[in-house]
Formats: sequence, C-alpha cells, structure tokens
Amino acid sequence: MKNICRKLSKKINMDCMNSMGKIILTIVSASIVITAYPQAPRIVNEFSIQQCLDYAHQHNVQVRNALLDLQIQEQTNKSITAGALPTVSGNGSATDFFKTPVTLVPAEFFGGTPGTYMAVSFQPKYSANASIQLTQTLFDGQVFVGLQARQASLDYYQKNIDITKESISANIHKIYYQLVVGKTQVAQIDANIERAEKLLHDTKAMYENGFQEKLDIDKATVQLTNLQTQKETLLSNLANGYYGLKFLMGMSVTDSLVLTDNFTEEDLKTGVLDDTAYHYEDRNDYQGLEISKKLNQYNVKRYKYSYLPVLSLNASYQKNALGNTYDFFSSSGKWYTTAYAGLSINVPIFSGFSKDANLKKAKLQLQQTENMIDNLKISIDNDVMQARNRFKADLITVMSQKKNMELAVSVYDQTKKKYESGLASNTDLTNAQTDLRVAEANYISAMYDAIIVKVDYLRVIGKLKY
Repeated sequence: MKNICRKLSKKINMDCMNSMGKIILTIVSASIVITAYPQAPRIVNEFSIQQCLDYAHQHNVQVRNALLDLQIQEQTNKSITAGALPTVSGNGSATDFFKTPVTLVPAEFFGGTPGTYMAVSFQPKYSANASIQLTQTLFDGQVFVGLQARQASLDYYQKNIDITKESISANIHKIYYQLVVGKTQVAQIDANIERAEKLLHDTKAMYENGFQEKLDIDKATVQLTNLQTQKETLLSNLANGYYGLKFLMGMSVTDSLVLTDNFTEEDLKTGVLDDTAYHYEDRNDYQGLEISKKLNQYNVKRYKYSYLPVLSLNASYQKNALGNTYDFFSSSGKWYTTAYAGLSINVPIFSGFSKDANLKKAKLQLQQTENMIDNLKISIDNDVMQARNRFKADLITVMSQKKNMELAVSVYDQTKKKYESGLASNTDLTNAQTDLRVAEANYISAMYDAIIVKVDYLRVIGKLKY
C-alpha cells in the first residue's frame, strides 16, 4: 500500500486520490456490487468512529456468528452437565399371549412315565408391567474433568468474539479515518481548481491584450480539465470507500452514512508513543492461546482419569400384573410390586492401548500449544518493534510533507504574482502548480500511511479500541 502512494507521488499527472481507492478496496473487499441506487436513502446515520464500531459489533455477520458459537458452547456445557445428573426413565407394557410359551418338565412329576417329559405352561395369557428406573453416576473421571472445563470453554469462545471484533475494528479504523482525510484531499483539489480557473481567466485576458499566446490558454484549459477529472475520480473512490465501510459494519448500502469525527496530525501522535511498555497479556490472540493451553491441560487430565473405575447408582420400582383374564384395572385386579437399589462399578482393564494413545496424543497437542505461545511472544516483539519504527518514520514524513506542501503553496503564489507582472513565464507557473499538486499528493499519501501504521501499532500492543 505504501508503494502505491509513493509511485503515484512521482508522476506529474497523477495524485494520491487514486491511491485512496486502492487502499480502501485492498482492505475491504474487491467484490461489493451495487445493483440499485434509490432516489433517497431510507436511513441517515451520523456516526463517530465509536458508533461505527458499536454498530459493526451488532450487525457484522462474523461477529454475529462468533456470538452464536458462544451460545452453542453454552448448550454443549449443559449437555456435559447432564452427565453428572441422574437419569430417570419410565416404561410400561401390556401383553396378550395368543399362544402361551411352554416349558418341558419330567412327566414323572405328574405320575407319568419316568424318562419322558410333559409340556407345561406357567405363563398366564395376560400380563402388564409399569416401572421407573433411576441411574446416577457417582464417579466418572472424564465427566468430572468435563465439568471443570466448562468455564474455560466459554472463555475460549468469548475470546474468539474479542478477536473477531478487534480484526473488524482495525479495518473500520483505517477506512473511517482515510475517508475523513479524504475530505482534506477534496478541499485541496477544490483549491487547485479555483487557482486553475483564475489562471485560465487571467491568461485569456492577457491573450486578448496581446501578452499571451493561444497555446497558453490551451495549457491552462488542459490543467483545469485534468483537475476536474481528478476530482470526479476522487469522489468516486470516496463513494466506494463509504460502501466498503458500510459493508464491514453490516449496514445496508442504501443507508446514508455521515462521518462526524475529524483527524489531524495531532491525532496521529495521541496515545501511541507515550507509553513504550507493552504486555503479551494485552493481546487477544495471546489470551486465546493461553485458554487453549488450559483446555489442552484438561484434555490430558481427562485421558488420565479414563483409567479410573466408573461408579454408578441404579434403582428401580415396578408393578407387575398377571392373569388369564384382563381385569388388571378393575377392583379385583392385583398388582405385585418389585423394587431395588444397587451400586455398579466398571473397572477398565484392557482397551487395546487406545487410552494410552489418546493420552500421548493429548500431551503432544499441549506441547504444540506451548510452542505456539513461545513463538507468538517472539512474533509480538518483532511486530511491536517494526510497527513502532515505521510509525515514528511516518510521523516525521507527515510533518515534512506538510511543511513541503506549505512551501509549495508559497512558491506557487509568488510565481503567480511574477507571472501576472510579466516576470515569470507560463512554463514557470505550470511547474509551480505541478510541484504543488505533487506536494499535496505526497502529504495525503503520508497521512494515509501513518493512519494505517498507527492502527497496526495499537493493535500489536493490544490497545486498539474495539
């Protein structure tokens, strides 16, 4: 993005307004399609930068999905909690045996021939059953660890929301302030157009009095036309910038957006280099890795506990009715009660080494996360040092380009007076005007670069507002 503006500043017939469109389109998305332009916007929004951020946090689809991920995890936690709560179930049945089952018994029990068997049915034709069962896990190491990890899981998804908001906020900051600075660029072009119009008017007057050639009028006309064309291009790029900002915020492109904040060179310096200290813990991505480490530790603990026995409580209460007539629900019906309670224990002995493999895998994943944390610390140190140096350099560049622009304005004004007095040629005036446009373009380019670097610097030290 820096190279775009710097290359443009070296060309006489180009200025920084084209670079603004490229910067904005690079940051946002190259695929914002506007299919209709209503006569009047439905809603007018006058937003400060903070209001833009607040709006994006409510309407941007990435933030909304991150919030849904948190809600999904909350429901997952409820499912984990259910593993530690009792399970109660009820059953009921009624049976009519068209053919009752039989059992073979020795025939001699009933006076028959020894060695032979007789078919006897002990099953009544009708039966009914109603029961209720309760199961309660008293100890399961994996369930126990799952309960411990519930809050860490919620923290992980909450931190993901913060990371998503921060990423979107960084782009909103960049585009918002670039659009604000774009107002300054429009004012500069308007001033140049006013100068070009006056030059054209004066040149025509001098031509009519025989002091200038027709060629001088043509040159002044070309300069004025170029400036007017550049203004239209700039306004188009600014409009695209507004569309891009609305897209990031989740706002309809048909709604009107007015930016109420201003931005100056003093705003560049505020709240950046006053405090050179930074802390890893201020970074959302660092906090996210710390939570991931904690979750991996729980995972290791879970597989360690899988070697422990599982203890459960079981209880049942049931009613049974049997008979050759279906009168169970009448006054003569008779029901028999059965009830019990007991403990069960499941002791893992051998599972094909799967537990050992899972435990080793969890330990390796924990080691990976620790390596990522160490690497992120190095990356943060590098990012902070580079961003700080770039920002200091860009601040110097902005101040230098502002002085250079002010000097170019002075040179142009003096050259214009000499031209009107016949002490300078049209070429001298054209060169002064060209130098002024280049100086203005360089100043705007430096402002754009400094805005982006400031936002990046605040982000790498974990102090970007979101």
